[in-house]
Amino acid sequence: MAKTTVGGASRRRVLRLAGGGLALAALGAGAAGCREDDVDEPAAGGDKPAGSKEPSAGGGGEDGKAPKALWSQSVPAETYGDNDELVSVAGMVIASGSPLSARDAATGKERWSLPDGAAPGAPLLLGDGTLYLASGKYDGTVSGYDPATGKETWQGRLGKEYRQPRPIAVDARQVYVVAEILEKDNSSHTNLIAALDAGSGKIVWSEQRDLGTEQNGIHAAVQGRHLVYTDFKKNLTVRDTSTGRQVWTQKTDKTNYGFFTVHEELVIVPQGERLQAFTLADGARKWSVKAGHLTVFKEPAVVDGVLYIADTARTVRALDPATGKEIWQSKALAEAGFQVPRQYVKAGKLLCAATDLDKDGGVAALDAATGELRWTFNDGTGDHHSWLVATDGKRVFALHGKKLHALPV
Repeated sequence: MAKTTVGGASRRRVLRLAGGGLALAALGAGAAGCREDDVDEPAAGGDKPAGSKEPSAGGGGEDGKAPKALWSQSVPAETYGDNDELVSVAGMVIASGSPLSARDAATGKERWSLPDGAAPGAPLLLGDGTLYLASGKYDGTVSGYDPATGKETWQGRLGKEYRQPRPIAVDARQVYVVAEILEKDNSSHTNLIAALDAGSGKIVWSEQRDLGTEQNGIHAAVQGRHLVYTDFKKNLTVRDTSTGRQVWTQKTDKTNYGFFTVHEELVIVPQGERLQAFTLADGARKWSVKAGHLTVFKEPAVVDGVLYIADTARTVRALDPATGKEIWQSKALAEAGFQVPRQYVKAGKLLCAATDLDKDGGVAALDAATGELRWTFNDGTGDHHSWLVATDGKRVFALHGKKLHALPV
């Protein structure tokens, strides 16, 4: 079994959660609260991941070799490793940064850019054909753009009494934002969460959050009539999307930096060595899965109705998200000396997973039906940034620092 090491939060890991110009303030608070959840897994194999020596002449990594990139471009990316800082939509692939640059998915050529782009670390949210951004101008606006052209099609504003509104989730009807509440001396000690109408941009509802909660480090999702979010304070909260009323909240003692996923009427949360599912309606626990001895679960994702999650022993599991029952378990990444994956996309029959660390990480392609390792990809730059992946179904896009690669499926 792979050995785990426990230490303080790395600067990159804390910054990726803070984002939006709030990174320095979050650094001290985030590092102080880190426990066994901050595990950087040492390599169990050689110095190079499987299949990283010779790119294949084409195709999706024949004979286990790394696929040859269809194209690679330098981009003005400014990312903190969060999963929603790279998106593929409307024939474009877009990475968070300033300027915000949209590349043609087929060729890699720039099609449009926004000079002020998105606030660094803020998510790129897609809803009903619109790309929603926190303004890089820090002028209190939240804007929506046509992802095919980069033209602004929507704008929402909370008002002068609020600062730095940032979108955290979106559905077909509303855009959900958090913002600081300004005091008379222009300081801020509290924040609110609000819903803006996706048509008019007007406030539908707003609720002040409890004293001591923070507006940075938030992860959020909308599932039906429920808005679910977590934060640095290890709160898991569910609100009614129509009224903003808090349905329930509870402490999650061993969350993995607040990452979770949702499926139908469940929210699925890794808590150290246990993965737990709670019902959105009342917070009752539905099922629980335990990791191996001295290992903890990492970030989960539900992709095409299957729950994928890795642990710090580099075992990847495919589970039924409704019941927690195992579909398959793979130790292929550990055997290949590959790093722990933390983000997943599915392209064709491949499950592509991205890692934090570069030296023994990158992007790994697993057979989505069996968990067998097909190939791995690493650009060899040694850049310290996390890997991010997105897909348009035809290609897998891998962002590493300021290098964007399009890989064949």
